[in-house]
Amino acid sequence: MSDQTLSLPVAVSAAWLREHIDEVVLVDSRWYLDGRSGRAAYLSGHIPGAVHADVDADLAAPASPEGGRHPLPAAADLARALGRLGIGDHSRVVVYDDANGSVAARLVWILRTLGTSAAFLDGGLQTWTGELEEGEATAVPVHRTALPWPADRLVDTEALQKELAAPDRLLLDARVHGRFTGEQPAPVDARAGHIPGARSAEWPANLTADGLLAAPDVLRERFAALGAESAHTVTAYCGSGVTACHDLLALEHAGFTNTRLYPGSWSRWGGDDSLPLETGDTQA
Repeated sequence: MSDQTLSLPVAVSAAWLREHIDEVVLVDSRWYLDGRSGRAAYLSGHIPGAVHADVDADLAAPASPEGGRHPLPAAADLARALGRLGIGDHSRVVVYDDANGSVAARLVWILRTLGTSAAFLDGGLQTWTGELEEGEATAVPVHRTALPWPADRLVDTEALQKELAAPDRLLLDARVHGRFTGEQPAPVDARAGHIPGARSAEWPANLTADGLLAAPDVLRERFAALGAESAHTVTAYCGSGVTACHDLLALEHAGFTNTRLYPGSWSRWGGDDSLPLETGDTQA
């Protein structure tokens, strides 16, 4: 098994996973905004051998007004969580959900940003035609080095405020269009609308009609139309830094490298009454 064989693209098919399932760490990352338990869903049936990663407990620090609903965890905390799940420094990882990759993208983006080969299951659990197993798979804990977050892949609220008027800084909102315009406010949001100057880039538009990740050329055309080719940086945000990672992976799939995450996302920005917002979509 060569490194080249398992140097993973951002998404892999169920057929690929069946062939390589014994060569990767398989992670179930189901999580639901409506309060359903992702862990309960995992225990009731998951792809054999998959361990469960909890978005709230494993892939985020505690929520706060300063950090939003899902701040990125501290390096040491993340390393402990990944090591407990069996994800070491040189692991190859495939992550799945039942939401077309929109939740799995969080862990995949985290791992790829930190230099670990990772992909999400294209189309999600729905594409898996094999047997499922109940209960909890036992992970063999491994050492995971605590790595600092690369400064050029993140932007905080203060820095983002200073960039809002810069013509070479593209800001993409990965939430569904109704939440972007404010016409479909979510009960978890303090205010409705979007960050001034952001473009709507709802994550479902990264998919084909079959729910699979679109081809690189299709995605490149999509993001180029939003201004990505002329931008010095492309920053993505969403409600709390989860589905924004789907946009970031789609951008990578399309060949863009100058991308960043605003981890606090709308839960941080919209929760602060002192920060400006816009509603509607003047660029639609």
